[in-house]
Amino acid sequence: MTHAWRLPDGIDEVLPPDAWALETLRRRVLDLFRAWGYEYIEPPLIEYLDSLLVGFGGDLELQTFRMVDQRSGRMLGVRADMTSQAARMDAASLAGNGSRRLCYAGTVVHANPTRVLESRVPLLAGAELFGCPGVEADAEVVALMAAALDCAGIDAPVIELGHVGVFRALADAGKLGGRERALFDALQRKSEPDIDALAGEAGIKGATRSFLHALPNLMGGEHVIEDARLLARRLPAGVMRSLDEIAELGHVVRRCVSGVELRFDLGELSGYGYHTGPVFTAFGPALGRAIARGGRYDGLGRVYGRARPATGFDVNLKQLPQPTVDVGAIWAPALDAARGERRRTALAAKIAALRASGERVVCALTRSERPVAECNRELVFVSDRWRVRTLATSEMSSPVSKPKRTRG
Repeated sequence: MTHAWRLPDGIDEVLPPDAWALETLRRRVLDLFRAWGYEYIEPPLIEYLDSLLVGFGGDLELQTFRMVDQRSGRMLGVRADMTSQAARMDAASLAGNGSRRLCYAGTVVHANPTRVLESRVPLLAGAELFGCPGVEADAEVVALMAAALDCAGIDAPVIELGHVGVFRALADAGKLGGRERALFDALQRKSEPDIDALAGEAGIKGATRSFLHALPNLMGGEHVIEDARLLARRLPAGVMRSLDEIAELGHVVRRCVSGVELRFDLGELSGYGYHTGPVFTAFGPALGRAIARGGRYDGLGRVYGRARPATGFDVNLKQLPQPTVDVGAIWAPALDAARGERRRTALAAKIAALRASGERVVCALTRSERPVAECNRELVFVSDRWRVRTLATSEMSSPVSKPKRTRG
C-alpha cells in the first residue's frame, strides 16, 4: 500500500500552473478553429469497439483499451483517436450534404505510448473537413494546422507532404507480389536493404523495383516530384495521378500559407490503413519530431451510412510549447474583517469588479489566515477606499514556487 498513490506508467497528471498553461493553449486553438468556421463537437469517451475501430484497419487496434459493457454485454473501447468519431457524427448524426467543418479538443487514451517516456493520455485538438474532394480542402487543413501551431509560438514549422496513393497504386496493380505489408514496414523504416530483399523475394523487377528502391530517398524540395515522375513513366497510372495531386497541393499551400518550409516525402505512409490521398506532417524546427499529422480519408463514413470526401489533422497539445500565463493573484481579507457594513459592502463590490475584469482574487476565510503562495498583491483600505498594492514576500504563507508536471 506504500505505493498505492503512484500513477500507471505513461499516465501523467498536470499540476498548476502548467495545467492553466495547457488549458490556455486549448482555448486559443479552439478560438482559432471557431474563427475559421469549424463547429465544435464533443465525441464520447467510450463507444462500442466496432464503431471506434471501423475503417482504421490495425492502426488503432493495439492502442485501444477494451472492456465489456455490463448493460449490453458488448465490447466497449476507450477512444484513442477522434477522427473516426467525427466521421460517424458527420455521417449519422448531422443532416445535410454540403461541406461541413468540425473540430474538437479532448483527452484520448493510448494502451501503449507511441514514444519512450511519452504520455498515454494525449490532449488532442483537431479539425475535420467533410464533403470537399478538391485539393483546396486539403490546403485549408494544412493552413489551419500551421495556424494552430502558431498559437503555441511555432511560427515557422516544416511541413512535409506525402501521398499514400503512390504506394497504394502499386499494391492495387498487383505489383508487390503479396509482400505489401512487409514492404510497407520497410518503407516506414526507410530500410533500403530490406526493401531490396523483399522485392527480390517477390520477383519484382524493372520500373517497379527501381521506384521502390528510390522511394525512401524521394524526400526534399520540389525536385522530388520531377525525380519521381521520371521513375514513374512505366508504372500504373495511379502513381502519376498521385504525384500530380501532391504537386498541385504543394502549389496551393505555397500560395495560401506563409512562413512555413514546405518539403515532400513520398515514402511517408502514416495512417496507411485509412488514408486515401495526400498526407501531411508538421515538424517544429527546435523540437526534432512530428508535432501534428493529417491527411485525406475519403469514404471512412461509408460504414455509418454515408461515404463522404474527408480531410483533417490533429495535434497533441501536450507536446507543444506552453504559453506563459500570469499565475499571480490578489489577496483579499475576510469580509468579516472589514470594520463596518459600508467597508464590507465596498470590499465585496471591489472583489466582484476585479474578478469581472479578469483578475484572480483569493479571499481569506478567517481573519488570521495569511496570503497563499500565488498571491503577489493584496487589497487594503486606504484613503477611504479599497486599493490594490504589492504584497511583500514576507507576508506570504509559503515561498512562491512553480510545481512541476509529473509523470508515472
